Amino acid sequence: MDKPATILVVDDENGIRQSFKMVLKDRFNILLAENGKQAEELLTKNTVDLVLLDILLPDVNGLDLLEKFKALDPNLEIIMVTAVKEIQSAVRAIKLGAYEYIIKPFLVDDVVNIIDRALEKRNLMKQVTYLQNELERVHSFEEIIGKDEKMNRIFELIASIADSDGAVLIQGESGTGKELVARAIHRLSPRKDQPFVVIACAAIPPTLVESELFGYHKGAFTGALRTNLGKLEIANKGTVFLDDIDTLDVNMQAKLLRVIQEKEFERLGTTKVIKLDVRFVASSNKDLNQLIQTGAFREDLFYRLNVLPLQLPPLRERKKDIPLLLEHFLHLNAKRSGKPAKTFSKEAVQALMEYDWPGNVRELQNLVERCFTISRDPVIQLQDISILSVAKPKIRGMSLKDAVDAFEQQYIREVLDSVDGNRSQAALILGVHRNTLLSKLGASTPRKER
Repeated sequence: MDKPATILVVDDENGIRQSFKMVLKDRFNILLAENGKQAEELLTKNTVDLVLLDILLPDVNGLDLLEKFKALDPNLEIIMVTAVKEIQSAVRAIKLGAYEYIIKPFLVDDVVNIIDRALEKRNLMKQVTYLQNELERVHSFEEIIGKDEKMNRIFELIASIADSDGAVLIQGESGTGKELVARAIHRLSPRKDQPFVVIACAAIPPTLVESELFGYHKGAFTGALRTNLGKLEIANKGTVFLDDIDTLDVNMQAKLLRVIQEKEFERLGTTKVIKLDVRFVASSNKDLNQLIQTGAFREDLFYRLNVLPLQLPPLRERKKDIPLLLEHFLHLNAKRSGKPAKTFSKEAVQALMEYDWPGNVRELQNLVERCFTISRDPVIQLQDISILSVAKPKIRGMSLKDAVDAFEQQYIREVLDSVDGNRSQAALILGVHRNTLLSKLGASTPRKER
Protein backbone atom coordinates (compact mmCIF):
# COMPACT_ATOMS: atom_id res chain seq x y z
CA MET A 1 0.00 0.00 0.00
CA ASP A 2 1.26 3.48 -0.89
CA LYS A 3 2.14 5.88 1.87
CA PRO A 4 -0.11 9.00 1.55
CA ALA A 5 1.65 12.07 0.19
CA THR A 6 2.34 14.95 2.57
CA ILE A 7 1.09 18.41 1.61
CA LEU A 8 2.21 21.60 3.33
CA VAL A 9 -0.34 24.44 3.20
CA VAL A 10 1.22 27.87 3.74
CA ASP A 11 -1.31 30.71 4.04
CA ASP A 12 -1.81 33.52 6.57
CA GLU A 13 -5.61 33.14 6.36
CA ASN A 14 -6.80 30.49 8.81
CA GLY A 15 -9.99 29.97 6.80
CA ILE A 16 -7.98 29.04 3.69
CA ARG A 17 -5.73 26.67 5.65
CA GLN A 18 -8.67 24.90 7.28
CA SER A 19 -10.56 24.67 3.97
CA PHE A 20 -7.63 22.94 2.33
CA LYS A 21 -7.28 20.61 5.31
CA MET A 22 -10.98 19.68 5.22
CA VAL A 23 -10.88 18.88 1.50
CA LEU A 24 -7.56 17.01 1.45
CA LYS A 25 -7.23 15.27 4.83
CA ASP A 26 -8.91 12.03 3.72
CA ARG A 27 -6.30 11.42 1.02
CA PHE A 28 -3.17 13.17 2.23
CA ASN A 29 -1.16 14.05 5.32
CA ILE A 30 -1.70 17.77 5.82
CA LEU A 31 0.70 20.22 7.49
CA LEU A 32 -0.34 23.84 8.14
CA ALA A 33 1.78 26.99 8.41
CA GLU A 34 0.63 30.59 8.76
CA ASN A 35 3.91 32.24 7.78
CA GLY A 36 7.24 31.61 6.12
CA LYS A 37 9.13 30.81 9.31
CA GLN A 38 6.68 28.05 10.32
CA ALA A 39 6.76 26.70 6.78
CA GLU A 40 10.56 26.42 6.78
CA GLU A 41 10.53 24.64 10.15
CA LEU A 42 7.92 22.12 8.98
CA LEU A 43 9.76 21.52 5.71
CA THR A 44 13.04 20.75 7.47
CA LYS A 45 11.39 18.38 9.98
CA ASN A 46 9.11 16.47 7.59
CA THR A 47 9.26 14.78 4.20
CA VAL A 48 6.98 17.00 2.14
CA ASP A 49 5.78 16.07 -1.35
CA LEU A 50 3.88 19.22 -2.32
CA VAL A 51 3.44 22.78 -1.05
CA LEU A 52 0.41 25.04 -1.50
CA LEU A 53 2.09 28.42 -1.06
CA ASP A 54 0.50 31.84 -0.71
CA ILE A 55 2.46 34.67 -2.32
CA LEU A 56 1.44 37.35 0.21
CA LEU A 57 2.76 36.21 3.60
CA PRO A 58 3.26 38.46 6.66
CA ASP A 59 7.00 37.80 7.07
CA VAL A 60 8.33 36.89 3.61
CA ASN A 61 7.51 37.15 -0.07
CA GLY A 62 6.09 33.83 -1.22
CA LEU A 63 8.18 33.95 -4.40
CA ASP A 64 11.37 34.24 -2.35
CA LEU A 65 10.20 31.27 -0.26
CA LEU A 66 9.48 29.33 -3.46
CA GLU A 67 13.06 29.91 -4.61
CA LYS A 68 14.41 28.82 -1.23
CA PHE A 69 12.28 25.66 -1.12
CA LYS A 70 13.28 24.61 -4.65
CA ALA A 71 16.94 25.05 -3.70
CA LEU A 72 16.39 22.70 -0.74
CA ASP A 73 14.53 20.10 -2.82
CA PRO A 74 14.48 20.57 -6.62
CA ASN A 75 11.86 17.80 -6.95
CA LEU A 76 9.44 19.41 -4.48
CA GLU A 77 6.24 20.39 -6.28
CA ILE A 78 4.95 23.86 -5.35
CA ILE A 79 1.59 25.37 -6.33
CA MET A 80 1.41 29.12 -5.84
CA VAL A 81 -1.85 30.53 -4.49
CA THR A 82 -2.72 34.24 -4.56
CA ALA A 83 -5.64 36.65 -4.47
CA VAL A 84 -3.84 39.06 -6.78
CA LYS A 85 -3.92 38.48 -10.52
CA GLU A 86 -0.52 39.71 -11.63
CA ILE A 87 1.11 38.41 -14.79
CA GLN A 88 4.65 39.27 -13.75
CA SER A 89 4.35 37.29 -10.50
CA ALA A 90 2.89 34.31 -12.34
CA VAL A 91 5.70 34.33 -14.91
CA ARG A 92 8.37 34.61 -12.21
CA ALA A 93 6.78 31.77 -10.20
CA ILE A 94 6.84 29.42 -13.19
CA LYS A 95 10.43 30.40 -14.00
CA LEU A 96 11.42 29.65 -10.40
CA GLY A 97 9.98 26.15 -10.71
CA ALA A 98 6.38 26.43 -9.51
CA TYR A 99 4.16 23.69 -10.92
CA GLU A 100 1.12 25.94 -11.21
CA TYR A 101 -0.16 29.40 -10.28
CA ILE A 102 -3.79 29.63 -9.13
CA ILE A 103 -5.86 32.65 -8.17
CA LYS A 104 -8.41 32.96 -5.36
CA PRO A 105 -11.29 32.34 -5.38
CA PHE A 106 -10.94 28.92 -7.01
CA LEU A 107 -12.96 25.77 -7.46
CA VAL A 108 -11.91 23.00 -5.05
CA ASP A 109 -12.16 20.31 -7.75
CA ASP A 110 -9.80 22.29 -10.00
CA VAL A 111 -7.21 22.56 -7.23
CA VAL A 112 -7.50 18.85 -6.38
CA ASN A 113 -6.94 17.94 -10.04
CA ILE A 114 -3.86 20.17 -10.15
CA ILE A 115 -2.55 18.54 -6.96
CA ASP A 116 -3.05 15.07 -8.44
CA ARG A 117 -1.16 15.99 -11.61
CA ALA A 118 1.67 17.58 -9.65
CA LEU A 119 2.05 14.54 -7.39
CA GLU A 120 2.00 12.22 -10.38
CA LYS A 121 4.83 14.24 -11.92
CA ARG A 122 6.79 14.03 -8.66
CA ASN A 123 6.25 10.28 -8.54
CA LEU A 124 7.51 9.86 -12.10
CA MET A 125 10.57 11.97 -11.31
CA LYS A 126 11.30 9.72 -8.32
CA GLN A 127 11.23 6.71 -10.62
CA VAL A 128 13.58 8.45 -13.06
CA THR A 129 15.94 9.17 -10.17
CA TYR A 130 15.71 5.53 -9.10
CA LEU A 131 16.57 4.45 -12.61
CA GLN A 132 19.56 6.79 -12.81
CA ASN A 133 20.83 5.52 -9.47
CA GLU A 134 20.37 1.94 -10.64
CA LEU A 135 22.37 2.61 -13.77
CA GLU A 136 25.18 4.26 -11.80
CA ARG A 137 25.15 1.84 -8.87
CA VAL A 138 28.49 0.25 -7.94
CA HIS A 139 28.01 -3.50 -8.05
CA SER A 140 29.61 -6.05 -5.85
CA PHE A 141 31.95 -7.69 -8.35
CA GLU A 142 32.82 -4.44 -10.21
CA GLU A 143 33.89 -6.44 -13.29
CA ILE A 144 34.15 -10.06 -14.39
CA ILE A 145 37.48 -11.55 -13.36
CA GLY A 146 38.82 -14.79 -14.79
CA LYS A 147 41.36 -16.43 -17.06
CA ASP A 148 40.13 -19.98 -16.69
CA GLU A 149 39.15 -21.73 -19.90
CA LYS A 150 35.53 -21.97 -18.81
CA MET A 151 35.39 -18.23 -18.15
CA ASN A 152 37.02 -17.47 -21.49
CA ARG A 153 34.17 -19.37 -23.16
CA ILE A 154 31.67 -17.27 -21.17
CA PHE A 155 33.39 -14.06 -22.34
CA GLU A 156 33.18 -15.24 -25.94
CA LEU A 157 29.48 -16.05 -25.56
CA ILE A 158 28.73 -12.66 -24.01
CA ALA A 159 30.44 -10.92 -26.91
CA SER A 160 28.66 -13.03 -29.51
CA ILE A 161 25.12 -12.67 -28.13
CA ALA A 162 25.25 -9.01 -27.04
CA ASP A 163 24.27 -7.64 -30.47
CA SER A 164 21.25 -9.93 -30.68
CA ASP A 165 17.87 -9.02 -29.25
CA GLY A 166 17.06 -12.59 -28.30
CA ALA A 167 16.14 -13.52 -24.75
CA VAL A 168 18.98 -14.80 -22.58
CA LEU A 169 18.71 -17.35 -19.79
CA ILE A 170 21.65 -17.37 -17.37
CA GLN A 171 21.85 -20.38 -15.07
CA GLY A 172 24.33 -21.04 -12.32
CA GLU A 173 24.69 -21.42 -8.58
CA SER A 174 24.17 -18.51 -6.20
CA GLY A 175 27.13 -16.14 -6.15
CA THR A 176 28.51 -17.00 -9.60
CA GLY A 177 27.83 -13.50 -10.97
CA LYS A 178 24.64 -13.88 -13.01
CA GLU A 179 23.65 -10.22 -12.65
CA LEU A 180 27.16 -9.17 -13.54
CA VAL A 181 26.96 -11.16 -16.77
CA ALA A 182 23.52 -9.68 -17.53
CA ARG A 183 24.96 -6.18 -17.13
CA ALA A 184 27.90 -7.04 -19.36
CA ILE A 185 25.50 -8.20 -22.09
CA HIS A 186 23.56 -4.93 -21.77
CA ARG A 187 26.70 -2.76 -21.84
CA LEU A 188 27.88 -4.42 -25.06
CA SER A 189 24.47 -4.27 -26.74
CA PRO A 190 22.90 -1.56 -28.95
CA ARG A 191 20.66 -0.80 -25.94
CA LYS A 192 23.61 0.23 -23.74
CA ASP A 193 22.46 3.87 -23.47
CA GLN A 194 18.96 2.81 -22.41
CA PRO A 195 17.77 1.58 -18.97
CA PHE A 196 18.94 -1.64 -17.37
CA VAL A 197 16.27 -2.57 -14.82
CA VAL A 198 16.65 -5.39 -12.30
CA ILE A 199 13.53 -7.20 -11.14
CA ALA A 200 14.51 -9.27 -8.10
CA CYS A 201 11.67 -11.78 -8.33
CA ALA A 202 12.57 -13.54 -5.07
CA ALA A 203 12.49 -10.27 -3.11
CA ILE A 204 8.99 -9.18 -4.19
CA PRO A 205 6.02 -10.56 -2.19
CA PRO A 206 3.79 -12.67 -4.49
CA THR A 207 0.85 -10.28 -4.01
CA LEU A 208 2.90 -7.34 -5.29
CA VAL A 209 4.70 -8.90 -8.26
CA GLU A 210 2.06 -7.89 -10.81
CA SER A 211 1.94 -4.25 -9.70
CA GLU A 212 5.76 -4.09 -9.57
CA LEU A 213 6.09 -5.38 -13.12
CA PHE A 214 3.11 -3.73 -14.83
CA GLY A 215 2.47 -0.71 -12.62
CA TYR A 216 -1.01 0.50 -11.69
CA HIS A 217 -3.44 3.31 -12.27
CA LYS A 218 -4.68 5.50 -9.44
CA GLY A 219 -7.61 3.75 -7.77
CA ALA A 220 -6.77 0.32 -9.18
CA PHE A 221 -6.93 -1.13 -5.66
CA THR A 222 -7.19 0.04 -2.06
CA GLY A 223 -4.18 2.19 -1.31
CA ALA A 224 -3.37 3.00 -4.95
CA LEU A 225 -3.41 6.76 -4.38
CA ARG A 226 -1.56 7.67 -7.55
CA THR A 227 -0.55 6.21 -10.89
CA ASN A 228 2.66 4.21 -10.65
CA LEU A 229 4.87 3.04 -13.49
CA GLY A 230 5.85 -0.62 -13.46
CA LYS A 231 9.43 -1.69 -13.94
CA LEU A 232 8.70 -3.01 -17.42
CA GLU A 233 7.54 0.43 -18.50
CA ILE A 234 10.56 2.09 -16.88
CA ALA A 235 12.82 -0.29 -18.82
CA ASN A 236 11.28 0.48 -22.20
CA LYS A 237 13.91 0.55 -24.99
CA GLY A 238 16.39 -1.08 -22.61
CA THR A 239 17.00 -4.41 -20.88
CA VAL A 240 15.02 -6.16 -18.16
CA PHE A 241 16.88 -8.57 -15.90
CA LEU A 242 14.52 -11.06 -14.24
CA ASP A 243 16.65 -12.37 -11.37
CA ASP A 244 15.58 -15.69 -9.78
CA ILE A 245 12.74 -16.08 -12.25
CA ASP A 246 12.04 -19.58 -10.90
CA THR A 247 10.48 -17.97 -7.77
CA LEU A 248 7.50 -16.59 -9.73
CA ASP A 249 4.32 -18.59 -9.30
CA VAL A 250 2.85 -20.34 -12.34
CA ASN A 251 0.06 -17.76 -12.83
CA MET A 252 2.54 -14.91 -12.93
CA GLN A 253 4.71 -16.93 -15.30
CA ALA A 254 1.74 -17.13 -17.69
CA LYS A 255 1.25 -13.34 -17.60
CA LEU A 256 4.93 -12.75 -18.18
CA LEU A 257 4.91 -15.19 -21.09
CA ARG A 258 2.14 -13.18 -22.74
CA VAL A 259 4.16 -9.96 -22.36
CA ILE A 260 7.23 -11.58 -23.92
CA GLN A 261 5.15 -12.92 -26.80
CA GLU A 262 2.95 -9.91 -27.49
CA LYS A 263 5.38 -7.12 -26.48
CA GLU A 264 2.57 -5.30 -24.72
CA PHE A 265 0.79 -5.14 -21.37
CA GLU A 266 -1.76 -3.15 -19.38
CA ARG A 267 -1.29 -1.31 -16.12
CA LEU A 268 -3.52 -2.57 -13.31
CA GLY A 269 -6.77 -0.60 -13.21
CA THR A 270 -6.81 0.40 -16.88
CA THR A 271 -7.45 -1.23 -20.25
CA LYS A 272 -4.98 0.98 -22.10
CA VAL A 273 -2.45 -1.19 -23.95
CA ILE A 274 1.19 -0.17 -23.49
CA LYS A 275 3.59 -1.28 -26.19
CA LEU A 276 6.91 -2.63 -24.94
CA ASP A 277 10.34 -2.74 -26.54
CA VAL A 278 12.77 -4.46 -24.17
CA ARG A 279 15.27 -7.27 -24.20
CA PHE A 280 14.65 -9.95 -21.58
CA VAL A 281 17.49 -11.53 -19.65
CA ALA A 282 16.53 -14.00 -16.91
CA SER A 283 18.46 -15.99 -14.33
CA SER A 284 17.96 -18.99 -12.09
CA ASN A 285 20.10 -20.92 -9.62
CA LYS A 286 17.86 -23.97 -9.94
CA ASP A 287 17.58 -26.69 -12.56
CA LEU A 288 14.59 -25.40 -14.55
CA ASN A 289 14.20 -28.71 -16.38
CA GLN A 290 13.52 -30.39 -13.04
CA LEU A 291 11.03 -27.66 -12.10
CA ILE A 292 9.27 -28.21 -15.43
CA GLN A 293 8.91 -31.91 -14.61
CA THR A 294 7.25 -31.08 -11.28
CA GLY A 295 4.98 -28.43 -12.81
CA ALA A 296 6.62 -25.57 -10.90
CA PHE A 297 7.88 -23.86 -14.06
CA ARG A 298 6.14 -23.44 -17.40
CA GLU A 299 7.82 -25.23 -20.28
CA ASP A 300 6.66 -22.63 -22.82
CA LEU A 301 8.17 -19.80 -20.77
CA PHE A 302 11.43 -21.74 -20.50
CA TYR A 303 11.67 -22.03 -24.29
CA ARG A 304 10.84 -18.33 -24.71
CA LEU A 305 13.67 -17.37 -22.38
CA ASN A 306 16.20 -20.03 -23.31
CA VAL A 307 16.87 -18.64 -26.79
CA LEU A 308 20.46 -17.81 -25.83
CA PRO A 309 21.48 -19.95 -22.83
CA LEU A 310 24.48 -19.29 -20.59
CA GLN A 311 25.65 -21.71 -17.89
CA LEU A 312 28.05 -20.12 -15.41
CA PRO A 313 30.63 -22.42 -13.81
CA PRO A 314 30.88 -22.58 -10.00
CA LEU A 315 34.11 -21.31 -8.46
CA ARG A 316 35.21 -24.83 -7.51
CA GLU A 317 35.44 -25.59 -11.26
CA ARG A 318 37.67 -22.58 -11.96
CA LYS A 319 40.02 -22.56 -9.00
CA LYS A 320 42.87 -21.13 -11.06
CA ASP A 321 40.97 -17.84 -10.91
CA ILE A 322 41.03 -17.70 -7.10
CA PRO A 323 44.42 -15.90 -6.82
CA LEU A 324 43.22 -13.33 -9.39
CA LEU A 325 39.98 -12.78 -7.50
CA LEU A 326 41.81 -12.47 -4.18
CA GLU A 327 44.10 -9.81 -5.61
CA HIS A 328 41.16 -8.01 -7.21
CA PHE A 329 39.06 -7.87 -4.03
CA LEU A 330 42.05 -6.84 -1.90
CA HIS A 331 42.66 -3.97 -4.31
CA LEU A 332 38.99 -2.91 -4.15
CA ASN A 333 38.98 -2.95 -0.35
CA ALA A 334 42.16 -0.87 -0.23
CA LYS A 335 40.71 1.63 -2.69
CA ARG A 336 37.39 1.96 -0.87
CA SER A 337 38.88 2.21 2.61
CA GLY A 338 41.86 4.37 1.72
CA LYS A 339 44.10 1.94 3.61
CA PRO A 340 47.39 0.44 2.33
CA ALA A 341 47.17 -2.58 0.05
CA LYS A 342 47.43 -6.06 1.57
CA THR A 343 48.27 -9.52 0.27
CA PHE A 344 47.56 -13.11 1.27
CA SER A 345 50.44 -15.36 2.24
CA LYS A 346 51.18 -18.40 0.07
CA GLU A 347 49.85 -20.68 2.79
CA ALA A 348 46.61 -18.73 2.97
CA VAL A 349 46.19 -18.75 -0.81
CA GLN A 350 46.81 -22.48 -0.90
CA ALA A 351 44.19 -23.08 1.79
CA LEU A 352 41.65 -20.94 -0.04
CA MET A 353 42.30 -22.79 -3.30
CA GLU A 354 41.54 -26.10 -1.58
CA TYR A 355 38.15 -24.88 -0.37
CA ASP A 356 35.09 -25.70 -2.50
CA TRP A 357 33.32 -22.31 -2.07
CA PRO A 358 29.63 -23.27 -1.90
CA GLY A 359 28.81 -19.54 -1.96
CA ASN A 360 31.08 -19.04 -4.99
CA VAL A 361 32.57 -15.62 -5.82
CA ARG A 362 30.24 -13.80 -3.44
CA GLU A 363 31.46 -15.92 -0.53
CA LEU A 364 35.07 -15.30 -1.55
CA GLN A 365 34.45 -11.57 -1.75
CA ASN A 366 32.91 -11.53 1.74
CA LEU A 367 35.86 -13.47 3.18
CA VAL A 368 38.39 -11.06 1.62
CA GLU A 369 36.53 -8.07 3.04
CA ARG A 370 36.45 -9.68 6.49
CA CYS A 371 40.17 -10.55 6.42
CA PHE A 372 41.15 -7.13 5.07
CA THR A 373 39.18 -5.39 7.80
CA ILE A 374 40.31 -7.52 10.74
CA SER A 375 43.96 -8.20 9.87
CA ARG A 376 46.39 -5.54 11.14
CA ASP A 377 49.39 -6.79 9.15
CA PRO A 378 50.08 -6.10 5.47
CA VAL A 379 50.21 -9.86 4.83
CA ILE A 380 47.09 -11.86 5.68
CA GLN A 381 48.30 -15.14 7.15
CA LEU A 382 46.70 -18.55 7.38
CA GLN A 383 45.70 -17.99 11.00
CA ASP A 384 43.85 -14.82 9.99
CA ILE A 385 41.36 -17.01 8.13
CA SER A 386 38.85 -18.57 10.48
CA ILE A 387 39.18 -22.36 10.32
CA LEU A 388 35.39 -22.45 10.14
CA SER A 389 35.54 -20.52 6.87
CA VAL A 390 37.62 -23.20 5.17
CA ALA A 391 36.02 -26.64 5.01
CA LYS A 392 37.99 -29.84 5.25
CA PRO A 393 38.85 -31.18 1.79
CA LYS A 394 36.62 -33.86 0.30
CA ILE A 395 38.59 -37.09 0.11
CA ARG A 396 36.00 -39.35 -1.51
CA GLY A 397 37.29 -40.52 -4.88
CA MET A 398 40.92 -39.61 -4.08
CA SER A 399 43.80 -42.03 -4.27
CA LEU A 400 45.23 -43.07 -0.90
CA LYS A 401 48.29 -40.85 -1.42
CA ASP A 402 46.16 -37.79 -2.32
CA ALA A 403 43.84 -38.39 0.64
CA VAL A 404 46.82 -38.67 3.02
CA ASP A 405 48.33 -35.49 1.58
CA ALA A 406 45.01 -33.66 1.92
CA PHE A 407 44.60 -34.79 5.53
CA GLU A 408 48.20 -33.80 6.29
CA GLN A 409 47.70 -30.27 4.91
CA GLN A 410 44.45 -29.83 6.83
CA TYR A 411 46.00 -31.14 10.07
CA ILE A 412 49.02 -28.83 9.71
CA ARG A 413 46.71 -25.84 9.25
CA GLU A 414 44.68 -26.78 12.32
CA VAL A 415 47.84 -27.11 14.45
CA LEU A 416 49.12 -23.76 13.16
CA ASP A 417 45.79 -22.19 13.98
CA SER A 418 45.87 -23.61 17.51
CA VAL A 419 49.25 -21.94 18.22
CA ASP A 420 48.38 -18.66 16.54
CA GLY A 421 50.63 -19.34 13.55
CA ASN A 422 53.86 -19.94 15.50
CA ARG A 423 55.68 -22.28 13.12
CA SER A 424 58.40 -23.36 15.53
CA GLN A 425 55.81 -24.37 18.11
CA ALA A 426 53.72 -26.11 15.46
CA ALA A 427 56.77 -28.07 14.26
CA LEU A 428 57.42 -29.16 17.85
CA ILE A 429 53.84 -30.40 18.26
CA LEU A 430 53.96 -32.18 14.89
CA GLY A 431 57.31 -33.79 15.72
CA VAL A 432 59.05 -32.51 12.58
CA HIS A 433 61.87 -30.08 11.92
CA ARG A 434 60.81 -26.49 11.28
CA ASN A 435 62.31 -26.61 7.77
CA THR A 436 60.25 -29.74 7.03
CA LEU A 437 57.11 -27.87 8.07
CA LEU A 438 58.02 -24.92 5.86
CA SER A 439 58.61 -27.30 2.97
CA LYS A 440 55.20 -28.93 3.43
CA LEU A 441 53.57 -25.50 3.52
CA GLY A 442 55.37 -24.53 0.33
CA ALA A 443 56.87 -21.40 1.89
CA SER A 444 59.79 -19.88 0.02
CA THR A 445 60.98 -17.60 2.83
CA PRO A 446 60.86 -18.19 6.59
CA ARG A 447 58.48 -16.07 8.59
CA LYS A 448 59.93 -14.04 11.46
CA GLU A 449 58.76 -15.54 14.74
CA ARG A 450 57.30 -13.36 17.40
